[in-house]
Amino acid sequence: MISAIVYDAGGVEHYAIDDEADLEAARRAPGTTWVRVSTPTDEEERALTKAFSLHPLELEDVRGGVRPKTEAFDDHAFVLIKTVALERGETTFDEEIRTQPIGLFIGDDWLVTVTAADDYVPVVSDVWQSVENQEGRTLKQGPDFAAYRVIDHAVEDYFDLLDTVGDTIEEIEEAILATPDETLIESLNDVRRDLLSFRKVVWPMREAVGTLARGGIDEIGDSTEKFYRDVYDHLVEIVDLTETYRDLTRGTRDIYLNVVSQSTNEVMKRLTVVATIFIPLTFVVGVYGMNFGEHATNLPELTWPYAYPAVVVGMGLVTAILLVHFRREGWI
Repeated sequence: MISAIVYDAGGVEHYAIDDEADLEAARRAPGTTWVRVSTPTDEEERALTKAFSLHPLELEDVRGGVRPKTEAFDDHAFVLIKTVALERGETTFDEEIRTQPIGLFIGDDWLVTVTAADDYVPVVSDVWQSVENQEGRTLKQGPDFAAYRVIDHAVEDYFDLLDTVGDTIEEIEEAILATPDETLIESLNDVRRDLLSFRKVVWPMREAVGTLARGGIDEIGDSTEKFYRDVYDHLVEIVDLTETYRDLTRGTRDIYLNVVSQSTNEVMKRLTVVATIFIPLTFVVGVYGMNFGEHATNLPELTWPYAYPAVVVGMGLVTAILLVHFRREGWI
């Protein structure tokens, strides 16, 4: 599906795109031409390639979902970015990171955005809608500024995703301190895996925007470079946050292992106390029970009526003394 608008400070004009001639007409129209493409067919790709002198490999990169990058061509710049979103997955972690590639082809007075999704991607459609509504200063700027707004919109979603991941890590940490459970460590591993996936997006994204911010692309005007530098600064911050959250997941995993180890030590301590108490009692009972012989005098209970109660009382005293000792030592 292909849509096109031509805009300038005076307003916005829509162009119906049915064939290559319509694309050529939209490109030659005075003002800034923005062509939005969603899941292009082979015929539409050929029309785009001919009308805007695009290389077929550029469109293939959008379909293939390669890492974000920026490439300079003779008459345009190609920028491949990726949006990220948390969507419900199949693992114990309720949501998983999904990415969506967006190709931006920036010319002197035209912009082509290509997405592989069946429907329009919000970061593109929101900026497109603002241009249609003649909002903001995009109408007064060139295609490089519209591309900046799309990229900036995608980077804002990065912050939202990291906020959600950070809250999830805090919830898991609190749950581990309250009641450590194996499902929590599984959820934590899922978060770590998603952060790794996000890291594979944000690091090359920073490099791609850095190329635009350093002034090495002819299609990016001097007045727009400062906006790209601002996005680059945000990406540097996002990279730092990503590494921080990865460290937090490792720290939370260590907390889980420490809590489990401490719980095991407490159990072993109580079992040791119980075993220590029963050792002298077992000794007394064992010696007393083995005291049988040919003469009745070998069994005190047969000659002294208080022998059995005396043994029981003695065993009780031993137990009481050991309990007091263990309490003073802080074992119980």
